[in-house]
Formats: sequence, structure tokens, C-alpha cells
Amino acid sequence: MYTPTILGYAAREVGQPLEPFTYKAPKLGEHDVRVSVTHCGLCYTDIQGIDNYYGVVTYPFVPGHEIIGYVSEVGKAPFGLKVGDRVGIGWQGRSCGQCEWCSRGEEQLCLDIVKSGTWVPYGGFSSSVVVDSRFAYLIPDTMPSEVASVLMCAGITVYSPLRAHATQPSQKIGIIGVGGLGHLAIQFAHALGYNVTVISTSAVKKEEAIAFGADHFIVSDDRETLEQHEFGFDLLLCTAHGDVHWEPLLEILKKKGTLVLAGFPEVSLNPTDLVAHQLSITGSFLGNRATMREMLSFAQLHGIKPWIELMPMSKVNEAIERVKQNKARYRIVLVNDSIGTVG
Repeated sequence: MYTPTILGYAAREVGQPLEPFTYKAPKLGEHDVRVSVTHCGLCYTDIQGIDNYYGVVTYPFVPGHEIIGYVSEVGKAPFGLKVGDRVGIGWQGRSCGQCEWCSRGEEQLCLDIVKSGTWVPYGGFSSSVVVDSRFAYLIPDTMPSEVASVLMCAGITVYSPLRAHATQPSQKIGIIGVGGLGHLAIQFAHALGYNVTVISTSAVKKEEAIAFGADHFIVSDDRETLEQHEFGFDLLLCTAHGDVHWEPLLEILKKKGTLVLAGFPEVSLNPTDLVAHQLSITGSFLGNRATMREMLSFAQLHGIKPWIELMPMSKVNEAIERVKQNKARYRIVLVNDSIGTVG
């Protein structure tokens, strides 16, 4: 039986630039679909994956998990999809379906989550991917593919905690960071009815933050302004990576307030305020399938769109360098210029 060959871009070793990589197309399971990739967003976690930040990557490693494409083949029993459907795929491409979390409908917490990533065996920086059809989502007809691709990871990453914590009208939220996650978080929080304050290290981003829907803007090293907001926020959502000066930020949370980590910042802090003010720190990882579908509909209804740079997938290493140098505004989407197979 003929088995097509897929073209992807892989890191052969830890931290190495991506290079063309061919591999035999994975076989389809009963509920799987094969998706021809047209667009794939570049997420910071792809870069961390290349560097094996999480300690779970095997090489050669093909990143990519903000995928839009068309179903080209289906297994024996796909769930609601057919050849030709335009679908989106995020970080999670499958789950065990049996653990306590999958049984509760919280598949993003699957106990077998490492093996559930879309980049197993190979990710979306390639001509096609294979995933469980339950984790491939129909995209609204009028939503551009480049917009939808970013929503598949960055969108669900910020929407899920914002939706979960939107428990009362006019809650005050501080969004830390105006980047790939932050600029979407501002839009979603505004549409959900939060009073939104953006906290950024960069004063030059104020105009953009306001345009995205922020009500207020604070430069994070402006201690005097931060002190004026002591006990002022119900919720802080951190979308930043790297070092964050936590102590003054904890001081602006209301007692029993919550700090949500959506990115992967460095966390080192004095626990005094955490204990004395009964603050909570929690992480938020993706969202379940129902929340993903809800997020796509909500974004379409409210006109929420990422700020995008388009680049051909063959220039993936240039795109990675732009993100590393913090030059991307605010997400790069790779357009597949090698759609199809090479053998």
C-alpha cells in the first residue's frame, strides 16, 4: 500500500534551527482525521519546545500547534467531520478518554497529556497532521484562517481563565503583558465586561492597549501609580514570560484575589502578602472542547482578532528569530508554501 511522505520543518537537536524533514504519513486511527495544513501560528511554546524547556520533547521535533487546514482523509469512525471540512487544531490533539479528568469533560487535564500534544508524533510546521477528530474544530465560514489559527492556542489560553473567573459584573482585572497572549486577553476581557487595566513594562504600548479595549494602562515599574491601586483588583492575569517583579503586583490584588498564570513566567516571591491577604495563585492550561467551541463563537460574535504578521512557512527560522527578539506584533502566522506531500 502506498504511503505518502510528509514535508515538515524539524529541530534535529535541542535548540537547533529547524530544517526540512520528511517522514512517512502517520496511519489513521479509528476516530482520526488527516488535515492538510494551510496555516500554522508560531507560539512561544513552540520555541520552548525546540529548547526542550518542558523536558518532554524527543528529536527530531516538528513544532506547530495553531493549525488551520482541510480534512483530507478520515478514519473509520470520525466524529462529525468529513473530507473537505476546514478545521482548526490547537495544542491538544487527543486524550486518553478514560482518566478521571477526561470523564469529567476536562480533557486538557488528561493524565496522559504529554502524549496528547498535536506535535506527537509531528506538529503543524508540516504539510499535514493527524489528530483525533474530536480535537479538530469546524471554523466559522467567515473567519479568516490566519485569525482562527492564533485563536486555537493563544485564544483559548486566555479566554478559558477569563470566562471561568467572570463571576460578577464589572470586575476589575489587571492584565500583565501586551504580547501574543496579552493583546488577545485585553479584547476578550473587554468583551466579557471586565474593567480592564493593562500593566506593561513598555510605556509605548499604551496606545495599542487602549485600542484593544483597555480602560487604563500602568507601567509596571511606576511604583507610585501601583501604590494608588492597592487592593484594587479582583483578578490579575499574567500573560508574560520571563522575569516578573511580583511583590508590588500582589499588593494591588484585593484580599482573597486571584493571580492566574497563563504564560510561563519565572515565579519567585515573598509569601507575606500571599498569606496575610489570603491570595490565590493558579495556573490555567488551555480549555476543554466545549470551551474551545464557545471561544470561537464568542470571538466571531465580538470581532476579536489577533494582530498578525504573515510569513511563508519556509521562512520559519526567520519567524522564530523575530519572536525571540520581541519584534513580532503580535503573532506570526506561517502560510504553508509546501502544501501536499513530496512522495
